[in-house]
Amino acid sequence: MERQVILSPVLGFGAKLKEVPVLFKLRLTSLVVVSAVLGYWMGVPKGGFDLMNALLLTLAGLLVTGASNAFNQVLEVDADSQMKRTAARPLVRGTLSMTEAVLMALAAGALGVYLLWAVFGPLTGILGLLSLFMYVALYTPLKRFTAWSVLVGAFPGAFPPMLGYVAATGQFGLGPGLLFAIQFMWQFPHYWAIAWVLHDDYKLAGYHMLPSAGGRDGYSAWLTVLYTLFTVPVGMLPWFFGFTGPWAALVALLCGLWMLVPAVRLLRTRSEKDARKLMFASFIYLPVTQIAFVIDKL
Repeated sequence: MERQVILSPVLGFGAKLKEVPVLFKLRLTSLVVVSAVLGYWMGVPKGGFDLMNALLLTLAGLLVTGASNAFNQVLEVDADSQMKRTAARPLVRGTLSMTEAVLMALAAGALGVYLLWAVFGPLTGILGLLSLFMYVALYTPLKRFTAWSVLVGAFPGAFPPMLGYVAATGQFGLGPGLLFAIQFMWQFPHYWAIAWVLHDDYKLAGYHMLPSAGGRDGYSAWLTVLYTLFTVPVGMLPWFFGFTGPWAALVALLCGLWMLVPAVRLLRTRSEKDARKLMFASFIYLPVTQIAFVIDKL
């Protein structure tokens, strides 16, 4: 039985403005933008970090990622109304109208892509636009039909550090490709750990995010271990190709092994507790590894 979207009384401008951080999922958006800024820092020449450009990249990243999240909520308002985790979102509660959300998303997305293009060049702008398109037009609708949506979503999800690096250099190459590969591979154990924890809530909305049709079964756990295992050597590729030193590779190795331990335990226990531990370890892995890459360059 579907829940009905709650219609709240008409709110004033100030009250609606307070809903924007929720519509844009600002906390999650901030984590994504940090990854882009660290990618930018890795791409600039030694001693060439430009604070103003970093701030403009931050603003553009917040706008593009926020627009992606807003469009996501527009497309998923019915599903959001059925899940406990998302039942308090503005469109579900009726504190923002669909038209208001769409206009905010369009304005933020257009301004964000424009800033990326105007400040950092066409290639960076195209990457921002492609990320927005893939997340909204491909990943979001696929979630209702197939677990392969995680693979599709891993592409725009891996763009931020690559985009940041390209913003610094104006061109694509092995460096941004390696950053993309690390974040791409990391997303599978990261998303599957989240999907394991939120499996029951996702089922209410008809989402199948785990790789097995059986949900929290041995096959899903085995694939989670396998992709976590792949993440470990991929995280060391920048050292292998000479982009970072051995100590940064050691940090990536240790963080990868820290993820692997709860993943292996999950295979044995299939418990939500171990899935949460893997989820926490994955949240630590990415920023710590990327910060190590930046420090290694200083």
